Amino acid sequence: MSRFPLTIGLAAFAVALSACAKDTPVVRVQGDCAEAYQGEVCTWAMMQDTTVLEVGATIPMASIQNAPDDEHMAWPPVAAVAPLMPESARSQTGLTHLTMFWEAMGHPPGPYLTPHFDFHFYTIPPAERAAIDCADETKPSAIPAGYSMPDLTLPPEMAEMVGAGTLVGLCVPQMGMHSMLTSELESTDIFRGSMIIGYYRGKPIFIEPMLTRALLMEKQSFDLPIPEIPGMAESHPRVFRAEYDPEQDAYNFVFTDFAPGA
Repeated sequence: MSRFPLTIGLAAFAVALSACAKDTPVVRVQGDCAEAYQGEVCTWAMMQDTTVLEVGATIPMASIQNAPDDEHMAWPPVAAVAPLMPESARSQTGLTHLTMFWEAMGHPPGPYLTPHFDFHFYTIPPAERAAIDCADETKPSAIPAGYSMPDLTLPPEMAEMVGAGTLVGLCVPQMGMHSMLTSELESTDIFRGSMIIGYYRGKPIFIEPMLTRALLMEKQSFDLPIPEIPGMAESHPRVFRAEYDPEQDAYNFVFTDFAPGA
């Protein structure tokens, strides 16, 4: 029996499958929305069938512009919003929810003492994140190359508010420890935008674009590199882009290129 008809049949089947895949529409799956400073922050995912292509959040300029200049620091800090990521995207991307914090006065260390937003994208459930009390002072055995996780000695007025003289590993209750670029920590310049990697109990738990209001007010798209994260057990994104949409007057924070967990 000739093998050619079977070969031709298999090839035609493969072409048909490929065509079907290309014809499968890309669908936007909506996550949670929550109001922050007179704007609605929403999470979402772009999916093709069951595959997540992108996941992220839409941050309207209204939320950036209307954040109050005179908002004082609370302890523990209180998130402006904490929307969940779409359930259908969590297992593939590793991201469970977002917390958004407005730092009207900035916060130490020195390069970050300027008005900015902290956008924490977590890989742990909200209840686990809310239970972080910084009592566990275990630092990770390895952090990204070029990053540092210092202990922060607080000025007297902050130490009194916090109830401690030192933040071990820059740990903040209901957030976690923070590792930051060594080059920024050693700089005398004020930062504009940075990618922070967060930890608790020695494990990575969040990816944080930390962005100045001045940068976001420029209404220009930009990228921030996500470093290789040792010990990340969950799936996680390797690319981040902030895309400004003039029609929406909003930024879309886009995460792509998802790596499997370790």
